[in-house]
Amino acid sequence: MDLDKLDRDLTVIVEKRIELSKISYADANYDDLEEELHDLEDDFNEEFGDELESELEKIYARLKSDNEVLLPSAYLANSYVPMLPDARGVVSYEVKGREGVPIESEQFDRQDVRLIIIPNPTRFVMQINGVSLKDIWKSR
Repeated sequence: MDLDKLDRDLTVIVEKRIELSKISYADANYDDLEEELHDLEDDFNEEFGDELESELEKIYARLKSDNEVLLPSAYLANSYVPMLPDARGVVSYEVKGREGVPIESEQFDRQDVRLIIIPNPTRFVMQINGVSLKDIWKSR
């Protein structure tokens, strides 16, 4: 798996989601942006789906979850907050609030556990009760 391309492609999707979130449904460009976003997500799933789903299966096994592994794009948050660029100019992101795919596990009884995919570096983050707590898998 080309990890640089993974980060670039995921960043483009996240930036497109941010762009889409800043306009209303009534905006003349909304439908075109939404269609472009869906195409990007489909391409992402096509290119990286098998490898990322394999990593997700390992995550679910560690969490002792019986939930079904979904396509990688399902783990995208609705809203990302860009951070300041690092020394190389690379922007990372954080996710606030209850986002991502809910995970059921007896290890986390009665808590809202979710998984979210975040770029730069690409990682699956475990969120508990709306707080991002742990990178559960990192591409590098």
